[in-house]
Amino acid sequence: MTLLAILVGTLVAGIGSVWVAAWLSFGVLSRYTQHMLSLAAGALLATAFLHLLPEAFESEAGAHALFMTLLIGLVFFFLLDKAELWHHGHEHGHDHNHHDHGHHGHVHGDAQASGHGHEAHDHPHAHHAEEKLRGQWAVLAGDSVHCFGDGILIASAFIADMHLGVIAALAVLAHEVPHHMGDLAVLRQGSSSSSRQAAIVKVSMAGAITALGGAVGYVLVDALHDWLPYFLVVASSSFVYVALADLIPQLQKRLSARETAGQILWLAVGMGMVVVVSALAGHQH
Repeated sequence: MTLLAILVGTLVAGIGSVWVAAWLSFGVLSRYTQHMLSLAAGALLATAFLHLLPEAFESEAGAHALFMTLLIGLVFFFLLDKAELWHHGHEHGHDHNHHDHGHHGHVHGDAQASGHGHEAHDHPHAHHAEEKLRGQWAVLAGDSVHCFGDGILIASAFIADMHLGVIAALAVLAHEVPHHMGDLAVLRQGSSSSSRQAAIVKVSMAGAITALGGAVGYVLVDALHDWLPYFLVVASSSFVYVALADLIPQLQKRLSARETAGQILWLAVGMGMVVVVSALAGHQH
């Protein structure tokens, strides 16, 4: 039963987030991307601080050891980010974006930081194609590692508590949507519907690796049950790192008072969403 819940949760988070991202990227809602960043940051922080960490601290594990795990986790995800395996780099700024690549202004960090993926205007066309292809593989490789990690984190939450798993899966879905929007922008060669479909299929395949991570997580966490509180703290450190290092800095551009109020509102909606889902799941418990 738990394994089935993990597989459903990971597939919904992994592939569902790609479809929502495609809908937002190519549909009428593309202008609301910034709101998704705020909502995702709120959902991640609320899940970490209101659910995963309290659940870990209610165990027999000592507070000192858990805080040490949280610190090591944050440093670990920072190093993964440096290695371009965890970054969500969905830069949404049109103004500070030096690459004129005709998309929505999304530059994916996996490709951008490694110098792949986007044309530097003085390169010959053959070189463009090769660079672009390398950039696409960099994006998909980073995506796959990230999705595998997400799967393990979701599995840990489901094993600890069924409704905690549901909340973790929803939080992952929320933060993967803006990430996948960046991926789709990098992978989409042109504006034709066939290149859009190819991009969606590629990113969906990377998203499906979340389920593989879930299955591995189920075996690992089940075998190492005493370590479950530590797995939950590592999941929290991932969520906190992504929210604070990746999503929130993109929201810190100078904005008008109205835009800032909108960001705070969507951040609160993200947090409220987690609280509401938690209350509903609690009633059914």
